[in-house]
Amino acid sequence: MADAKSLVSLIESRLDAQAFREQHWEGSFEEYLEHVARNPRIARNAFQRIYDMILHFGTERYMRNREEIIRYKFFSDPIENGADAVFGLDRPLMNLVDFFKSASHGYGTERRILLLHGPVGSCKSTIARLLKKGLEYYSRLEEGALYTFSWHLHDDAGKPHIHPCPMHEEPLKLIPIEARREVLRKINEGLTEGKQVRIDGALDPFCRRMFEDLLVKYEGNWRKVMSHVRVRRFILSEKDRRGIGTFQPKDEKNQDSTELTGDINYRKIAEYGSDSDPRAFNFDGELNIANRGIVEFIEVLKLEVAFLYDLLGASQEHVIKPKKFAQTDIDEVIIGHTNEPEYRKLQSNELMEAFRDRTIKIDIPYNIRLDDEIAIYHKDFNKEKIRGIHIAPHTIETAAMWAVLTRLDEPKKAGLTLLQKLKLYNGKSIPNFTEDTVRELRDESPREGMQGISPRYIQDKLSNCLVGDQAIQEKCINPFMVLNEIEGGLDHHSLLNDEDTKKQYKELLGVVREEYEDMLKSEVQRAISADEDAIKRLCTNYIENVRAYTQREKVRNKYTGRDEEPDERLMRSIEEKIDIPDSRKDDFRQEIMNYIGALALDGKRFEYHTNARLHKALELKLFEDQRDTIKLKNVVSGVVDDETQAKIDVVKQRLIKYFGYNETSATDVLNYVASIFARGDSKKDD
Repeated sequence: MADAKSLVSLIESRLDAQAFREQHWEGSFEEYLEHVARNPRIARNAFQRIYDMILHFGTERYMRNREEIIRYKFFSDPIENGADAVFGLDRPLMNLVDFFKSASHGYGTERRILLLHGPVGSCKSTIARLLKKGLEYYSRLEEGALYTFSWHLHDDAGKPHIHPCPMHEEPLKLIPIEARREVLRKINEGLTEGKQVRIDGALDPFCRRMFEDLLVKYEGNWRKVMSHVRVRRFILSEKDRRGIGTFQPKDEKNQDSTELTGDINYRKIAEYGSDSDPRAFNFDGELNIANRGIVEFIEVLKLEVAFLYDLLGASQEHVIKPKKFAQTDIDEVIIGHTNEPEYRKLQSNELMEAFRDRTIKIDIPYNIRLDDEIAIYHKDFNKEKIRGIHIAPHTIETAAMWAVLTRLDEPKKAGLTLLQKLKLYNGKSIPNFTEDTVRELRDESPREGMQGISPRYIQDKLSNCLVGDQAIQEKCINPFMVLNEIEGGLDHHSLLNDEDTKKQYKELLGVVREEYEDMLKSEVQRAISADEDAIKRLCTNYIENVRAYTQREKVRNKYTGRDEEPDERLMRSIEEKIDIPDSRKDDFRQEIMNYIGALALDGKRFEYHTNARLHKALELKLFEDQRDTIKLKNVVSGVVDDETQAKIDVVKQRLIKYFGYNETSATDVLNYVASIFARGDSKKDD
């Protein structure tokens, strides 16, 4: 049993005293200048810091549809092991990072409001949260260090007073305007564009008052003024309201612009004698405290017009106007997010032309790639998080498939279904369609992903299934349970008012159910034909006959010892399983022999699973041969002899071992597929 001493030791072992000391460094202004001379990056502006923060976590490059895509690892949330990971939005995130890259170079985007625009639940808030979290983390690292300062004074009685800079200003702003150009020239020698230090604007009103009072006291001796300055390391923290702010619209009657730019401290007016004395002002508005970092505006377009006017100057001129004071310089990234209806209102409002002109909009759509949508749900619904209830294979996949289908436009290409379009987008090969086809499909539907069902709806329905009576009783959920839950919820969906859309979505559920049936039949077929020795024997027999056929030889019958013609019936029964027409059988057989020859030249041996098409054909042939011996359809009637039951149990164990089922879900699948086969046989009898 643990005692207090061991627990204290455990706590101490997780703390880094050296890192704490580094994060709380304090020194003189001259010492800070030495830091800057050695490492000018510590004086970066907010845009440069965010761009470097994103790159700090690295990138990956990959090709998709002949287009190079950059994946920024930061958006996988390495800070919290994927808690806020963003999936499938590499293209929009490339646009986002390009915004910060341009701003870090000073090309103009640093004077714009960044607006994330997309449907509800498309992870706009997640991206904003990631950026804020990333900045906090980065500011604790040596690579992301930044600094601010405090004023150290004494009153008439000699009592010390410390006055932190209320807006966490960059210490280099203490350099007088007259000397800045030469100082910057020396600091920036040898630095590449985008890395150069820029000092824009003057001190905030409080620090400006402190600076001028001391300058008067010391008759213009700047060095003596600096003796009252202590520079310290500055760690960004949203909870402590340091460098990171968040503003959310409230009741319109209670909105006050002082929430953005600070307000008068009436208790200090008596002390300082005037409400225009900066020492009697609280510089604690969201735009004040977010200086040097980032401020997020939740549902920014729901703000009152007066608030939006404050943002115009904050973005374009990088200034804010606190009550009773002159315009005050700021250095921060302003990021807002909004949905489609609010953005349409903005577009139709002529009075908001100035705001639109100062906004860079980045569309954040839903995923239209199935694998990426599945990844969203696997993050929350996996074996580590869901204990005690088995999620049957394809449960999440089918729900994700339906969600993506609701977001896609009907293809205009003849002979291409919506489901095939989904598969093409997901990287699957479909005969007669190429990578160029995928690009054409994307180009003809530029707004795909900007409408459809939100991932939140799917997450809610999965959660409902997991806590439902059936799941609790059976300790298992399956795709049919989830699809039924999805369908039942459509009539009460708060964002679906159009009956035609509801009808269309229900029809798509039918498409997904049919696709799931095909998946089940394929898996059961593979489980039945998963007898490796039998497949090897069948493959050997097929290859021997193909070799003899292509070389115009005969095959030795191992039982009779006689030479016979190649078994055309056997070869065609296998080739037909993968739709090889009779007119192309010679080409396919020669292709197989060429493939075997090429492997031999490389010193490799041919195995049945090395050729995917042949492997599939062999499995289907073996399934057809073994299906009748297993008598799976008898499961429906319940009349199964011991020998058949033993064979069915083998298939069930293969489903569990190779395909991820448990006892309950494997039994359900076999019963369901048996009913499908029984229906098919009854139709043949009719």
